[in-house]
Order: sequence, then structure tokens, then C-alpha cells
Amino acid sequence: MKTLSLRRDQVLADPPFAQHLFGNRFFGWLWLLPRLWLGYTWLDAALHKISDPAWTQTGETILGFWTRAVAIPESGRPAISFDWYRGFIQLLIDNNAQTWFGPLVAYGEFLIGLALILGAFTGIAAFAGAFMNWNFLMAGTASTNGLLLVVAILLVLAWKVAGTIGADYFLLRWLGTPWGKSPTAEPAAKR
Repeated sequence: MKTLSLRRDQVLADPPFAQHLFGNRFFGWLWLLPRLWLGYTWLDAALHKISDPAWTQTGETILGFWTRAVAIPESGRPAISFDWYRGFIQLLIDNNAQTWFGPLVAYGEFLIGLALILGAFTGIAAFAGAFMNWNFLMAGTASTNGLLLVVAILLVLAWKVAGTIGADYFLLRWLGTPWGKSPTAEPAAKR
């Protein structure tokens, strides 16, 4: 049973449903379809951008998006609701960041999609995708980003099992996690 100790005499346990859904390898089959769908969605979006020089060479496309996002239309309501985020986007515009940011978005989407489809580092890939979706939402682009963000967050929560039907089955056994030893690691020899 997974528990969290708040004080010596108080322990909180995860609900059994959450323990099974996010920690039982059997549920890897349940996470396969959302993972593949999300991966395909990222890969499809990336391939359109990678094949377009306005994304990967000049960054004109993302510059146009940023310019429209920071503009204040006649209605008085800009696409970006938060001043600090509008300031961040304006800083990118002022520093010609589109030349490196356009390729970063295009190839980042490609790597996220590929990792999700392969089931390689699923939790990390889903987190990166969620971060990109959050940024798209902050910049005023609703589209499907809300749904993609929710699916990505669920995959982050299911990181232990979401990639078991994929490369994570081998990667997590081989590499382990940064916060713990690999389950198959040999104990270190005593000196």
C-alpha cells in the first residue's frame, strides 16, 4: 500500500483505485490508446511544421502568431489575458527569438510524439507535451490544447505503467529512476 506519512501517528494512503490505475502494469493496456493518440497528435502537428521553412528556417509563422497574440484589438481584449505572459512573448519578439524558437517547437513536438508512440520515457514526454499545451493556452490558443493537456497530465500520473507496453518496459528496468536504484541493479561491491 502506498502511503504518505505526515506525522509519526498519521498516515495517508492512496485510494485502491488510484493505486491500481496508476501503478499496476495490467493497466498499461488502458494507457496504450491515449498514449498512442496523443503521440500521433504531436507527431502529425510536428510533421506539418518540420516541412515548412517558415517554421524551421525563418520562424515567420511563430512570429506572426506571437504578434497577433500580443496585439490589443479594438475590442480591448488581447488574446493573452496575463500581462506577465504577454510581456514574455513581447520579449521573445523584441529579441528575434523566432529564429530558434520555431525549430524548437517543431522538433520538440516531433520528439514528444515519437517518445509517446514508442512508449519511451513516457512520463517525461507527457510532461513536456503538457508544458507546451499550457504555453499554447496561455498564448490564447484554445483549439484542442485543453484536452491534450488533460490527457498528458493523466499520462504523467501513470508514468510507471503508461509505457509498459512500449520501450519503458525495458528502459525503466535498465535505467531505474533518479530517486531510486534500478530494480535489477547489482549491489555495489564493498571496499
